[in-house]
Amino acid sequence: MGIQAKLKICTGCQEPSYIYKSEGKSDKFCKLCWFKKEKPKAIAPVSKKKKEEMDIYSKLRTGFLIINPYCQVKLSGCTIRATDVHHLYSGRDREKYYLKTTTWKSSCRVCHDQIHNVLSSEEAITLGLKIIDG
Repeated sequence: MGIQAKLKICTGCQEPSYIYKSEGKSDKFCKLCWFKKEKPKAIAPVSKKKKEEMDIYSKLRTGFLIINPYCQVKLSGCTIRATDVHHLYSGRDREKYYLKTTTWKSSCRVCHDQIHNVLSSEEAITLGLKIIDG
């Protein structure tokens, strides 16, 4: 006969059970409660340089949409009012065009979704909605 595990009170369901995982000194969970409990998702840290770039982008984007309030893409189902900024460049060197407003198109949410989820890469290139660099 081997060593028998002892039943302990689960922090989640308050029932005596075999403990599957422990957190700290006091939290002990049965298998069911461990998988049910909300686990916080880790947020990837953003570098200071990236945060500054994102702040600049946010300001440029707001100004761009004020100057270009109508969808420039105009695919089927277009809602006319621009709410998104579509970046034309993709590929390895996309980041170098991230803040260049000359490589942006204002688009409604419907058109932007179609560009990324419906059109093939070749169709987007043909329509002038995608440029591959690098």
